[in-house]
Amino acid sequence: MYRSHNNGELNATNISNEVTLAGWVQKSRDKGFMIWVDLRDRYGITQLIFDEQRTDKAVFEKAKSLGREFVIQIKGTVIERESKNPNMPTGDIEILVSEIIILNESQLPPFTIEDETDGGEDIRMKYRYLDIRRNPVKNSLLFRHKVAMEVRKYLSDLDFCEVETPYLIKSTPEGARDFVVPSRMNEGQFYALPQSPQTFKQLLMVGGMDKYFQIVKCFRDEDLRADRQPEFTQIDCEMAFVEQEDILNVFEGLTRHLLKEMKDVDVTEFPRMTYEDAMKTYGNDKPDIRFDMKFGELNEVAQHKEFPVFNTAELVVGIAAPNCASYTRKEIDALIDWVKRPQVGASGMIYVKCEADGTFKSSVDKFYDQEDLKKWAEITHSKPGDMIFVLSGLAHKTRTQLSALRMELATRLGLRNPSVFAPLWVVDFPLLEWDEENGRYHAMHHPFTSPKPEDMNLIETDPGKVRANAYDMVLNGNEIGGGSIRIHDKSLQSRMFDLLGFSKEEAENQFGFLMNAFQFGAPPHGGLAFGLDRLVAILGGQETIRDFIAFPKNNSGRDVMIDAPSTIENKQLKDLHIKLDLK
Repeated sequence: MYRSHNNGELNATNISNEVTLAGWVQKSRDKGFMIWVDLRDRYGITQLIFDEQRTDKAVFEKAKSLGREFVIQIKGTVIERESKNPNMPTGDIEILVSEIIILNESQLPPFTIEDETDGGEDIRMKYRYLDIRRNPVKNSLLFRHKVAMEVRKYLSDLDFCEVETPYLIKSTPEGARDFVVPSRMNEGQFYALPQSPQTFKQLLMVGGMDKYFQIVKCFRDEDLRADRQPEFTQIDCEMAFVEQEDILNVFEGLTRHLLKEMKDVDVTEFPRMTYEDAMKTYGNDKPDIRFDMKFGELNEVAQHKEFPVFNTAELVVGIAAPNCASYTRKEIDALIDWVKRPQVGASGMIYVKCEADGTFKSSVDKFYDQEDLKKWAEITHSKPGDMIFVLSGLAHKTRTQLSALRMELATRLGLRNPSVFAPLWVVDFPLLEWDEENGRYHAMHHPFTSPKPEDMNLIETDPGKVRANAYDMVLNGNEIGGGSIRIHDKSLQSRMFDLLGFSKEEAENQFGFLMNAFQFGAPPHGGLAFGLDRLVAILGGQETIRDFIAFPKNNSGRDVMIDAPSTIENKQLKDLHIKLDLK
């Protein structure tokens, strides 16, 4: 045996025991006549002691040669530690070493393997296997494992069955670009890696599996925005003979279970908000409701007052930033510069200070009197001591800009507390969105989403007003999951393909297998998929998903550790009947 115990379990009850330990050298302190070594493994750290008076001379000399990250095995006796460390589980004891074997030497690591490391993100990505040895990354991966186990336990207890679906599938034109895989045995033909198991889980419902789930890898070849990965993991679920309410109840339960088990947090409220209300009140479809700052639309009280910027705007809208009336002109100008950045795109911003005495001071005092500004304060629910920030312009663009400002202000004001959890269902999304450039509709979710039953009559007369029988779970301003009731009727699915601009031949070529399945008694069904990476990060109190993925890609979609993607040999290309044209 390489070890009788791990490095996190020994304590005062083990004093006088003979033990065998193994692990990595965290650090060594040589006082000449005595050497202390911190030995680390996944479970913790144990302090070793080599005493010139009590340790064999050869063992003592070998201890002097130990460097950081050497892999060693030791044998020794557990003794009481003179200077105890109450901050570590093994802080009452140390090991008086009698034997030592160097299992593997190590070069000096490119960064220190400590919780607070001196390594930047690029170097840590290149040496990810070293980064995993650090507690923050190691603990994030262990946390992810525990979440996944709780998901499996919860869903299995509800009679969900985990079923694997294929990774080599047919390419479809909807959504992001597919990653494609050439087939050597089928010349000139390609598989695609799944963006989700969407059609397969629907086929499992046709197959009578009734309740399916899978913790599954998905792939999208898209330009990566911040904190996105080309491969990601979903908790994918589907249920037969259900309506929207059945699905929402199951996954409210799962979310409650995870919050309780992982964070000891009890959540009772899962408010619901329509897509229309979310966009009007918060400017996006995944609002963070841990704090207020709801939008107040000011058109009626701000226009027709000789201020042309507002008079020509489609929308004038503001928010009240709590306790910000004390902001200096320098701080206000910095915020104005922030909203003018290309990433936000505002042309400017108006502010109103709500003074403690009930008066108002504004950057547009020339155009608006105290009564006008009082109406602004009422609409934005401002209190004395708050600051109102106002943007104007085209409605959709302005709401998006104010939403970005709202989140930035919340971050600066410390309102986005990671230990507070505020879940929310957003429902009643549009079924379709119009693409002006291509003159056609796109599915807001995917082409298999069912319309709301009460909107079925609008499909022929006004398809743009049809609402989807779809729903998203939002947690702390992040969409952690989404789903819908699916179309299970062949004629309705065919009509949906028509609306999306598919010809009969294209629909048959791409989705004929699903349409054929619908002819053999497809049950009503629906489902939901949670993004496991994002869910775990939020539960772990983090904004970024990268540390919760063992081997992530960088923002260019590269694995800098193994240098992928990379070129392949000409022989492989020839076997695959592929000729490159890189002009």
